[in-house]
Amino acid sequence: MSRVPGWLGRVGSRLTEMSERLDERRAEVERERAESDASPDPSVDRVPPPPDYAPAVSPRPDPALAVPWGMRVAAEAGWRLLVLAGTLWVLMRVISAVQLLVLAFAAALLITALLQPTVARLRRHGVPRGPATALTAILGFVVIGLMGWFVTWQVMENIDNLSGQIQDGIDELRNWLLNSPFHVTDKQINEIAKNLREAVGANTDQITSAGLEGVTVVVEALTGILLTVFSTLFLLYDGRRIWEWTLRLVPAAARPGVAGAGPRAWRTLTAYVRGTVIVALIDAIFIGLGIYFLDVPMAVPLAVFIFLFAFIPLVGAVVSGALAVVVALVTQGVFTAVMTLVVVLAVQQIEGHILQPFILGRAVRVHPLAVVLSVAAGGMVAGIGGAVVAVPLVAVTNTVAGYLRAYSQEAAVRHAPKPRGSTASDAAVSAGEAPPAPAPAPDAAG
Repeated sequence: MSRVPGWLGRVGSRLTEMSERLDERRAEVERERAESDASPDPSVDRVPPPPDYAPAVSPRPDPALAVPWGMRVAAEAGWRLLVLAGTLWVLMRVISAVQLLVLAFAAALLITALLQPTVARLRRHGVPRGPATALTAILGFVVIGLMGWFVTWQVMENIDNLSGQIQDGIDELRNWLLNSPFHVTDKQINEIAKNLREAVGANTDQITSAGLEGVTVVVEALTGILLTVFSTLFLLYDGRRIWEWTLRLVPAAARPGVAGAGPRAWRTLTAYVRGTVIVALIDAIFIGLGIYFLDVPMAVPLAVFIFLFAFIPLVGAVVSGALAVVVALVTQGVFTAVMTLVVVLAVQQIEGHILQPFILGRAVRVHPLAVVLSVAAGGMVAGIGGAVVAVPLVAVTNTVAGYLRAYSQEAAVRHAPKPRGSTASDAAVSAGEAPPAPAPAPDAAG
């Protein structure tokens, strides 16, 4: 009996050892199976490592970092310039499509800038807005209409005498050429006259079509005049509300800067128009007196033409002066033409070096190169109207850009970290700048 329990104990211990070994083997098999599922067969997919003697391969750099810095900057600036050029091209196409409307509104702005001080003065004397606007507009358009009527009347009254004087002037010019040191012969002069007659005869159809197109031009001119009149009336009467409505179209973040730039742009435009009118009037008076005392026919209409052409900077003075010299040449001879040229050049030199800097001042000063380029660009885009509008547009743009640059610098100073206990004005003073004072909205109605 004593041997049975011992035997049973040994059998039990043997069974326990076998069970533990089976568990270990089962765990080892499960672990190998999990590793085989997680990693592919090394004999199929695994790439053998390179030998020790193979050269080391560095990783490829980022393509953006492989491009030189200067080329990256040029590319960034290039595509932005292309976007700006495309935007300007689309804008020019739109302006060309509605050229009459744009020129009429631009002319209305210029006339409003000229008449608005009168409306403001009448309102300060107690005249209501409506009567002040109506009275100023009527007087302004009556003066402009009388000028046009006077020029037409003078030309029609003197056209017969002028044609005879022109014929006499041509004969005198022909005799002068025959006796001049240029050795011009009578045969050469007759040949030139014959070529001119043949050119006129060969282009009769084009001249006729140009005359028919003149009817369309007259209709477009009348339409533009009506649009200009109505736009001027509304700008004089309700300019402030129009400006406030325009400000609502500007994003809120940029609205304070635009609201401050608007009054300065309007003051620049007003100063430009007022100064140009004064300078043109002085040119017309003194050149008109000069050619009147030289007995040049139609001195008064020529003076009016000089006044109107003065609104085209540089180019207008040259064209109007050349017109006066040509009329003097064909009607009074070479000596009178030379004296007319002296008068025109003297008045224009006084205007350019004394009157314009004194009257226009620094607010609307534009470099002569910018004037020439802007007049040329405006003439190519929209003809005479574009040449008239180009320079005030450049002057206003210069004023707006300068103010926005100063405003952005002041905003940067105002939002910069400040020492404890300092204010925004202290920071502006420490930066050497004064914050721009808030300006009211431009009031075209006074």
